[in-house]
Amino acid sequence: MNYIIGLSEIIIILITVLTFVVIKKGIKIVPQSDVYVVERFGKYFRTLKAGLSIIVPFLDKVQHKVSLLEQQIAQKKISVITKDNVEIDLDTTVFFRVVEASSTVYRIKNVESAIQVAAISIVRSAGGKLDLDEMQSAREKLNVEIQKNLSEAADIWGVEVTRTEITDILIDDTTKQAQRIELASERERRALVAKSEGEKAQVKLRAEGELYEAEKKAEAIRITAEADAFAIITKAQADANQTTLLAKAISDKGQPAINFEIMKRQVDGLATIASSDNSKIIIMPTDISKVIGSIETIFESLSNKKAK
Repeated sequence: MNYIIGLSEIIIILITVLTFVVIKKGIKIVPQSDVYVVERFGKYFRTLKAGLSIIVPFLDKVQHKVSLLEQQIAQKKISVITKDNVEIDLDTTVFFRVVEASSTVYRIKNVESAIQVAAISIVRSAGGKLDLDEMQSAREKLNVEIQKNLSEAADIWGVEVTRTEITDILIDDTTKQAQRIELASERERRALVAKSEGEKAQVKLRAEGELYEAEKKAEAIRITAEADAFAIITKAQADANQTTLLAKAISDKGQPAINFEIMKRQVDGLATIASSDNSKIIIMPTDISKVIGSIETIFESLSNKKAK
């Protein structure tokens, strides 16, 4: 039995196919890492972000699919003349990502090439501000300056420069040899400076030691002088006290005791002279009998006082 397709069935099939095509063209699923640029009648209409989006079939068209992932421009050698007129090559690479897809696709035809050209100009300008030694020691600072200036230049293209890297600084052999000589001279200079500073510190320590010793000697002399002065003062006070006591004793009728002490010392002196081996002639005072009599008188006076 033959089955003949009727007109109505053909229409249903056509409608089904058309519906499928419309749905396929009208529904767009955008990956997380991409955005789609939609045109309507050949003119920019809107940008579809990640997720499910619906457009008008046959009127709207996804013209560009732009990746939002960070991208790397191939490493390139850039010739730079430093501030001290040394020609070097900088191995430079640039990382960027698209932040405004419409500007990227409608303002510039080849964004990577444009960024690379801008990077060459900016790297040469930044490198020309530094000496060779500064460039080798301040590479991070140079990277930051290049990134900042390149980001400003690429902003109009809807691109963000995430970072720039100077991976290597290439110097010719003549410059390397001159650097080695300069480095050796610098090391010798530093050694001389270190030696001079060491000698200076040694002299300073020696002078401080001598000053400390002099201060201690002066301190000892001062203490000795103070001790001697104290001894003199103490002796003077003792003599003054003794004189005061003698004066008081005299005022209290102690003259006989004083006379006795004087006579006693005279007798002791005569005895010392007499007992000396070197003495051959002894000179006696003419009033020796008076001395002895005075001693007897003093003894009697003292005895009388004790008896009373």
